[in-house]
Amino acid sequence: MRFTKPEWVIHHDGTRSENEKRLSIFSVHVHPDGSRIATGGLDAKVRIWSTMPILSAAADASGKPPKALCTLSMHTGPVLTVRWAHAGRWLASGSDDAVVMIWDLDPAGAGRPAWGADPANVEGWKPLRRLPGHESDVTDLAWAPADRFLASTGLDSKVLIWCGYTLERLAKLDLHQGFVKGVCWDPVGEFLATQSDDRTVRIWRTVDWGLEATVDRPFEHSPGSTFFRRLSWSPDGAHITASNATNNNGFVFTAAVITRNAWTSDISLVGHENTVEVACYNPHIFLRDPRAPVATANICSVVALGADDRSISVWQTKSARPLVVAKDVFARQIMDLAWAVDGLALYAVSSDGTLAVFAFDPPELEGIAPADAQRLYLAKFGFVPPPLPAGFAHRAGGGGGAGRETPPLTPPPAQQNGFDHAPPAGPGERVTTLVARRAPKDRRRVQPTFLGSLGANGASTGDAPAPAPPSITINTIPVPPPASASASSTGFGAGMDLDLGLDREHDFGPGADTDMAVPINALDTRGRRAGRGDVAVSYSGEENGGKPAPPPKARTLGGDRPRDRDAAGREVREIRWEGAGASASALGLQGLGLGLGPGNGNGQAAGLEAPSLKTFLEARVEETGDVLEARNSEDGKPSEVSLFAAKEKSVQWLDYLPARALRVCASARFCAVALEDGALHVYSPTGRRIMPTLALGAPVAFLDAAKYFLMAITTTGQVFVWNTKTATSAHAPTSLLPLLTPTAPSPSNPLGSVPTVISASVRPNGAALVHLSNGAALGYDAPLQCWVRVGEAWWARGSTCWKGRQRASVSAGGAGGGVVAAIEARVAEHLAAPAAGDADAGAGGEEKDGARAPPAWWGAALTLGHLEARMHAARVLGSAPEYRQALLLYARALADEGFRGKAEEVLRELYGPVYWRPGRSDDGWSSTVLGLAKRDLAKEVLTIFARSKTLFKLAQDYQDLLRKASADE
Repeated sequence: MRFTKPEWVIHHDGTRSENEKRLSIFSVHVHPDGSRIATGGLDAKVRIWSTMPILSAAADASGKPPKALCTLSMHTGPVLTVRWAHAGRWLASGSDDAVVMIWDLDPAGAGRPAWGADPANVEGWKPLRRLPGHESDVTDLAWAPADRFLASTGLDSKVLIWCGYTLERLAKLDLHQGFVKGVCWDPVGEFLATQSDDRTVRIWRTVDWGLEATVDRPFEHSPGSTFFRRLSWSPDGAHITASNATNNNGFVFTAAVITRNAWTSDISLVGHENTVEVACYNPHIFLRDPRAPVATANICSVVALGADDRSISVWQTKSARPLVVAKDVFARQIMDLAWAVDGLALYAVSSDGTLAVFAFDPPELEGIAPADAQRLYLAKFGFVPPPLPAGFAHRAGGGGGAGRETPPLTPPPAQQNGFDHAPPAGPGERVTTLVARRAPKDRRRVQPTFLGSLGANGASTGDAPAPAPPSITINTIPVPPPASASASSTGFGAGMDLDLGLDREHDFGPGADTDMAVPINALDTRGRRAGRGDVAVSYSGEENGGKPAPPPKARTLGGDRPRDRDAAGREVREIRWEGAGASASALGLQGLGLGLGPGNGNGQAAGLEAPSLKTFLEARVEETGDVLEARNSEDGKPSEVSLFAAKEKSVQWLDYLPARALRVCASARFCAVALEDGALHVYSPTGRRIMPTLALGAPVAFLDAAKYFLMAITTTGQVFVWNTKTATSAHAPTSLLPLLTPTAPSPSNPLGSVPTVISASVRPNGAALVHLSNGAALGYDAPLQCWVRVGEAWWARGSTCWKGRQRASVSAGGAGGGVVAAIEARVAEHLAAPAAGDADAGAGGEEKDGARAPPAWWGAALTLGHLEARMHAARVLGSAPEYRQALLLYARALADEGFRGKAEEVLRELYGPVYWRPGRSDDGWSSTVLGLAKRDLAKEVLTIFARSKTLFKLAQDYQDLLRKASADE
């Protein structure tokens, strides 16, 4: 075995200096012909490298073929996974930007430097299709056998299935209750396996995408902090090796081997000192006795494991000990593993930004079964794959593997822009070949006829000379005749040879001939550089002295103006007006009949206080760092609003306003500006008005944005919430003023005091949240069309689950710092010292003066009431983790007290109708709450109830019901 770590395989930070920093590499995959690998890293790029310089010292020293072949830079976030299709033409990548990108090989392309400071591309890969659909990071990808399907997983807890030919989405699997971090296909094509942070491996049927089985026993105590949970299916289809498993209650880190059909794990691969991050099977079946025929008893497999202990182990299933253990290979944990198609090279990448290769000699991995024998062995399962889409067919590729004939996504019309369509390559095929029309050799310049007009200089189709616009020069480079018909084909038709690669029998010795290029032409996706035999396009004009000039840069409204960075341009000053009523007049409040004081004489607030006018306002977008700025002039000039893009470091857009800006807010989806005359303007991130100007009738006192939702509260107390994506209202306008009732009279304040609004915000689910000066927090429940209390100081007087006096364990929950917890922390801070003392005394069983003891059931009643209120608050505010946490604490409290009636009522609500099954609808019961499956919550609740002597029989009955329901599904 030979081990190497090529230093030139790097995802760098772009500093281009001696101290350039290596960025993490998250994924690696080997091309089906073994000639190249793809890596994805923290720099948001996919990089393609030649394997010959890695495996051959002579090729490395000679620099032939080139080491770096291509850099792909369409993603906007770190690339977490890259996977080649089995046919070798397509490459799939998944990123932190929640997008799956399909890259297509274009043999007729020409190389050019990638965007940024990368060297010129030697070969070309163009973006073929962008596959949106995930709502969060895409963590893993896998192509089905023969590229029939593509599966993608993400941190949105979803598994998406795409057609491997049309690239259309076929199914969405959403039964996981945690981040999905690994996916693999059954080599037979019958099943799909996924692994998630919910500590399960789920098996899905490919015929109907239904759930076949859920495996959770080896993962009950697995840690949830791993970056990936990449699993792998053995090439004989008999086993799945899953990462992140444990034994002995989580004290021994293992990889679990799951048996097909039984879907149980009785075998563990033990030895790593930290969590196993990735498992990867060698693509070949191995024979225990190479002289014996291929049979089940004579078959074994080879699997590699990468762990957080920075080590790699290679196992053969016929032995109880690993073949290879490589310790301290990297400085940090292993992120991904990939075998070459011949099964003799193992590639590994780490978060330390390096790649390592283990090259085995054939005697070290003896017994590789022939490919034909492997196909015959898998045929014994008798699975018939679903039919292909109409018009698509598999064929034998030049490399001996399965090929693909895929028609172009958008075929251009005939004879358009100098290109023609070639006739179909054969019956049943739809292959488009584009043939460029080239001018004769003696013609070096083509002056196209200009149609239309350009002001006074416009020319018609007549012969009269006229000043011409900048011309387009087409330089035709002579093309030598092709060596063969297959070599001249520009498409992947029947005559295209797909053998892209590297012959492993080639001599890599010191005297070997390494003057060979990786056999794929370069691709130019921007049409700026031409290779041999291509048409080069350059721009020239009189204003540039006839020299080639770059195409014009895209413009933005206000992009040519630098952002004000000096203190004078960003100084915040309050705009004051002379006269007693000038302030109200400036904000348009005269004539509204509002008294802006604390009350109107009837014990109710007359209105909310209007914010003061300022010369400068800003709102920062947390996700992107962009800044929305508004400037009000003190000398009568128009007010201005602009968005500064942090990534481009320039003004993205600006607009002028008919009145002065009073409030601004922004999210990653939209921006909003409220004016002093009660108008509200809503913009897209590019500055386009996505809603009409809203006339609210009064100035805005509070303005907030969250995802697509916008909330405005006017000085008259009206609360508006809109969904800017659908341009609809989340609920009818409601008034906040009836809630601002005065407190009870006291000796120090005989008339009581009217509470005021301290802050107001909107949740990502569209619920308005308001904090009052009396410590109460209110949220608007749209289905109930009513304000509800989501936080109040009353529960501090006796609840054992109140912040700061909680005695119950919260290990069952998963929400440490959600919105409900933040509300209760704010209420706790508001409590005055005497009130806090009363709360402490009440919790201890007697008041601070010791005169009276609380009622007998005081603590239990307030604890249960507090947890019930917390669950309702989490539901209204859309906090699923806090809902689950409160539910489990509530179940624990019921189990401790033995309240069977309440416990049975909770189980009836979670279990639902006995006849309900997935896919059925019931008007009176919903199977989910905040995206959580109620019956899955019921399983967790039953685990707690089963520990109570009083509730044990109840828990046993409902566990039997759940098992029967699962069996019927």
